[in-house]
Amino acid sequence: MKNYLKFETEIKNLEVELDKLKDPYNQDGLSEVDTQNISKLQNEIDTRLKDIYSNLDPWQKTLVARHEDRPKAKYFIDNLFADFISLSGDRFYGEDQSVICGFAKFEKKSVLVIGQEKGEDLETRIERNFGMMRPEGYRKTIRLMRLANKFKIPVISFVDTPGAYPGVGAEERGQAEAIARSIECCMELTVPTISVIIGEGGSGGAIALASSNKVLMLENAIYSVISPEGCATILWRDPKKTLEASKAMKLSSKDLFDLNIIDEIILEPLGGAHRDRDLIIDNVRNSIRKNLEFFTDMNGEDILLQRKNKFLSIGRSKGFISKDEISDKLSMKTSYFNKFVKNFSKYRIYTLICLFILILTISLLFL
Repeated sequence: MKNYLKFETEIKNLEVELDKLKDPYNQDGLSEVDTQNISKLQNEIDTRLKDIYSNLDPWQKTLVARHEDRPKAKYFIDNLFADFISLSGDRFYGEDQSVICGFAKFEKKSVLVIGQEKGEDLETRIERNFGMMRPEGYRKTIRLMRLANKFKIPVISFVDTPGAYPGVGAEERGQAEAIARSIECCMELTVPTISVIIGEGGSGGAIALASSNKVLMLENAIYSVISPEGCATILWRDPKKTLEASKAMKLSSKDLFDLNIIDEIILEPLGGAHRDRDLIIDNVRNSIRKNLEFFTDMNGEDILLQRKNKFLSIGRSKGFISKDEISDKLSMKTSYFNKFVKNFSKYRIYTLICLFILILTISLLFL
C-alpha cells in the first residue's frame, strides 16, 4: 500500500483510478484493458507530479525527506556494495542498532560503509531507535573510521537521522562528548570521506558523520541544526509555525548548495526517491564513483588539507543575510564609557606608563 503526503491528494486519486483501469476484471462490465486511457492518465499523473514537486516549499520538502517509503540506509548498502561485512560494538558499552557499520566493496574497491538506519516498519523502527544514535553508536563509528584510516580505506556514510538520541541514559554515557570526538575523528582522517544525506540530516547527530571531504545530498533531503518544529517552538513558542522556521533555516539542498555547505545535489526521480528506487540507486552510485575518483591522485596530506579548506571556506563568500538586512535591534550599542573601560583594560600597562611619565614631567617642570 502506497503512502501519500497531504499535498499529494490529487495524485492519490489519479493513481487509484489508474489502478482500476489496469485491473478491469474487478469492475462490472469490463473485460479488457483500456490502454489509451491508461496512457492518458499516466501522462496526467506525471504532469501533476512535475508541477507539485517543482514548487515544493521547505516544509513540504521536510515531509518528503521523512516519507515512510523513502529508501533507507540499509537499502543503499544492500544495493550499492558487495561483500558487506557488518561490524558491531564500541568496545566500551555495547552495540547501537541505529547505525550500520562495516567494510565492503564498491566496484571492487574496499570501503568502510556507515549508515544511520531508521527502520522500515514499526518493529524495526523501535529496534533502530528511529535512527537516533546513542554514544556507543558514535564510539563504534570512531573505532571503525580509525581502523579504515590505518589501512587507507575510504569512508562512505549515509546520513538519515532526526538527531542524536536525547535520553537520560545517553546523556549519562557522554552523548555530547561522543559527538564531539566523532567530528574530531572525521576531520583528522587522511583517507577520502564522502557523506550522502539521504533523508533527514538533523543537528549534531548528522554533523558527527557529515564532517567529510565531500557532502552529497539527495534533492529532497534536508540538513539543519534543529528540526523545524523545534525551531518554531523556540523562536515563536508555536510548533505550528513550521513553514516559517523551514524557510528561515535554509535546510533544503538548493539553499545549502548555494551557501557552499554541501558539494553536490543528487537528483531524485519525479515524485521523490521512493517512486523509482532503481533510478536513485544509479544516481547515487554514479555520484559516489565520481567523487571517489576525485581523490585518486591525492595523498593523505592533500586529502586532509582539502577537507580543512572546505570547512574553513564556509560562510566566507556569502552569509545567510546581507549587511543591509541586519536590523539595528540585533546589533549591540556600546557606550563611550564602556569603550573606555574596555580599551583601558586592554592597554592598561601602556596607559599606566604614559600616566607615570606625564606626572613625572609635570613634577619636574614645577620644581
